[in-house]
Amino acid sequence: MRRVAEADGRLAPRARRGLAQLARIRGDFPTALAAVPALGWKGRHHRVLGHIWFPHGDIERAAAFEAARAEAEQHNAPGERAIAQTLLSLVTAFTDPLRADDELPLAHQYLAHLDQRATTFYAAVAALVRDAGTDGDVTDRAAVLHAESTVAGLPWLTPLIETAVAFHHAVRGAHEDLNATIDRLRQETANGDFAYYVDITTAMGDLPQPADSAVQWLDDTHTVQQRWHDLVMSRRRYLQPAR
Repeated sequence: MRRVAEADGRLAPRARRGLAQLARIRGDFPTALAAVPALGWKGRHHRVLGHIWFPHGDIERAAAFEAARAEAEQHNAPGERAIAQTLLSLVTAFTDPLRADDELPLAHQYLAHLDQRATTFYAAVAALVRDAGTDGDVTDRAAVLHAESTVAGLPWLTPLIETAVAFHHAVRGAHEDLNATIDRLRQETANGDFAYYVDITTAMGDLPQPADSAVQWLDDTHTVQQRWHDLVMSRRRYLQPAR
């Protein structure tokens, strides 16, 4: 990817985006963010920004996915529009289940005539997050989703699915289930990829952060922790009238 990016040819924007995403997956957010100014539309700069800010629990800045959708519409890129809309649905689901109810049908509408299996799974995760904390079948749906995504050759979705499950357990105050989910996440991310989800899920449960965490956040660690815990508390307040 570095050689392709340095050659500055037709595929250079994709290579730069790939390098940014790899840095983000490894939890090196400063390197990922530093790459964004050189990406432009062809490197999907807004989508990369959304992916960077979402793990920080900064949902307002993660709404860069909305800008990504608008830019995709300007460039008549239906595939990118569907991806951006689905990711917008996902981040929105953490803060506003009612808005997610509006965003998800639009995502499914955009996906209807496309062959984007991974994006369809993202939409299913967004639905789990939207329903987190309710008395529904969130964990059963997550188990089915995990099995289907693994069979489809998309095991890298597992940490995100487990994070949705952890959010559900944290909202419900199901401490044993949350700890079991975090243990599974540790195993799934033992190679370092997506290990930041362990930090996120422990923050959701207001638990001590991993002593061996190698995540390089853009904000101070406490701020990131507080954002994720606040999302849990906000969901509890939202669900209180129903309970």
